[in-house]
Amino acid sequence: MSNVILSCEGLTKRYENLLVIDNISLNCAQGELLAIGGQSGSGKSTLLSLLGGLEYSDEGEIYLEGQPLSKMNEDELALLRREKVGFVFQSFNLIPTLTALENVEFPLFPIKSAKKDMEERAKKLLEVVGLKDRLHHLPAKLSGGEKQRVAIARALINNPKIVFADEPTGNLDSAAGEEIFQLIKRLNHEMSVTFLLVTHDENLFDKADRIIRIKDGRLV
Repeated sequence: MSNVILSCEGLTKRYENLLVIDNISLNCAQGELLAIGGQSGSGKSTLLSLLGGLEYSDEGEIYLEGQPLSKMNEDELALLRREKVGFVFQSFNLIPTLTALENVEFPLFPIKSAKKDMEERAKKLLEVVGLKDRLHHLPAKLSGGEKQRVAIARALINNPKIVFADEPTGNLDSAAGEEIFQLIKRLNHEMSVTFLLVTHDENLFDKADRIIRIKDGRLV
């Protein structure tokens, strides 16, 4: 595969005596929308955490833009995640006391960007995801689909190379879930951002560029 941005070889993860990820190898190309499908408990969310540098594997190696993640310490991984990776979660993970605009700005604070620049970047992204009229709403005043749009904007605020999305439509009804997936697909195309998402929603599989299925910790 040309222009590989992310790859893993022989990836294995255990929790005590439970084998959760079993010798997985895969590649993801720059600009690809890759879906990993599987039932609950299949290991797909653990795989996403490993690939995103949130956890260490027990065996195997992960490469992000050619960099081996196993060689990095916690500080180096944190820097890599901040500069090259975005995350979207099923539960949105918004800070309830911050407005939509402040939630999107939040990842920029460690970088110590100028307040005006931070605000302009966040506003632009909220407009891109269709929330220009919700800038100052707290999460409690937003629908589930709107919360996920805020979370997607936040994931993009640092211009990441790749966005990992863990069941991004899982807490939404079918109509809102379809809208969120179409938004992800549009951003993937227009911004050339690689998206790797896990889902158990069979309706989404045919809409991704490529589908990988996982069962009992192994690719099938």
